[in-house]
Amino acid sequence: MMLLLSLAARSLRNRLFISALTVLSIALSVTLLVGIENVRAGVRESFSGTIRGTDLIVGARGGTTQVLLSTVFGMSTPSGAIPWEAYERWSTHPAVAWTIPYSLGDSHRGFRVIGTTASFFERYRFRDRKVEFAAGRAPAGEREVAIGSDVAARLGYSVGSPVTLAHGVAAVSFAEHEAHPFSVVGVISPTFTPIDRALYVTLDGLEAMHAAELADGGGLAMGPPGPARSAATTSSEPAITAFLVGTRNRFETLQLQRDMNEDLAFPLTAIIPGVALGQLWQTLGSAEAGLRVVSVLTVFIGLIGMCVALYASLESRRREMAILRAVGAGPRTIVSLLVLESGMLALLGALTGVALVYIGIAVGQGPVEARFGLSITARALGRTEWGYLALVVSAGTLVGVFPAWKAYRASLADGLSVKL
Repeated sequence: MMLLLSLAARSLRNRLFISALTVLSIALSVTLLVGIENVRAGVRESFSGTIRGTDLIVGARGGTTQVLLSTVFGMSTPSGAIPWEAYERWSTHPAVAWTIPYSLGDSHRGFRVIGTTASFFERYRFRDRKVEFAAGRAPAGEREVAIGSDVAARLGYSVGSPVTLAHGVAAVSFAEHEAHPFSVVGVISPTFTPIDRALYVTLDGLEAMHAAELADGGGLAMGPPGPARSAATTSSEPAITAFLVGTRNRFETLQLQRDMNEDLAFPLTAIIPGVALGQLWQTLGSAEAGLRVVSVLTVFIGLIGMCVALYASLESRRREMAILRAVGAGPRTIVSLLVLESGMLALLGALTGVALVYIGIAVGQGPVEARFGLSITARALGRTEWGYLALVVSAGTLVGVFPAWKAYRASLADGLSVKL
């Protein structure tokens, strides 16, 4: 066996260029296959870790995914406003331990602005961690704002920087709240969640800003109507777009959710974060399956390419095979040699592909976290990835059977004769 390994290694080394290209094709296929699985698992863990310890997310009547994406991930538009009266009614419910109100609708240079209370900084958890500050503190006054780490890095803001909010969520706005500027009082430590790409003000600050805009001449008609604007025109109490709920007893969560969804006075949609995420993954399941199919086809093409390379090389190795036969190597030895070469190429390709995956994660982790807020970390290969690698190596080894069978059938005289 050691002799065969030595012969196979020398044979591959003698055909270094072709062998390297074959290994590279298999490696790139494995990189795509294993990389997609790794990124998929990382994205799921990152999304799941964005919110922890919250039993319910409550928004205006709308779709489950819409409430989840708009409130937690900042990827959608809120379905409507929740009157303050409705929020107070449910926040004092006997089953509710704490609540975090959210008010969305404004932005600053493309970053979302969230109106909330001190309970957000006290109660919100991500990956079992709480929100902390790299500098400064949480906003308390009507002209104070705390910013995420990504906002601070991209805009060059620090504690004391002036901030003027704008209507809507576009990167460029022609309707800014210049009558009510804010000042940065805190920079939130990196969380690698949507928190890094948001600005946080108090609910009173949002109301004061829109009241100042109304008193200054009524810029409220410009841009999409936000919840705070509606409240400013109708009452002194703020309206919010959603609120998070922590229950006193987890067993009461389902009943509380049912009661909120069946509330006739205030149409609400209450969702359980974990269940909503599960529904989101089901929605994206077809896309994940499509990526897997593409990856498998890529691996298949790589293996076919390896088979073609091995088969084509037999013509140039006729004399090598004949010499081995002449010195006593039997047909089975020739077959074993070629199958072993195929297996070695597949194994080297698989190992190189895994190495490329980890190199890609190490290089791209920072930019991905900064751009998308997704924490994709290097992790040990799971059962699925090991299964993929085993299939690739096994299939790569079997690919060598056909060229080996061709060499097995070739006679000694065939290798020693000259073909014209």
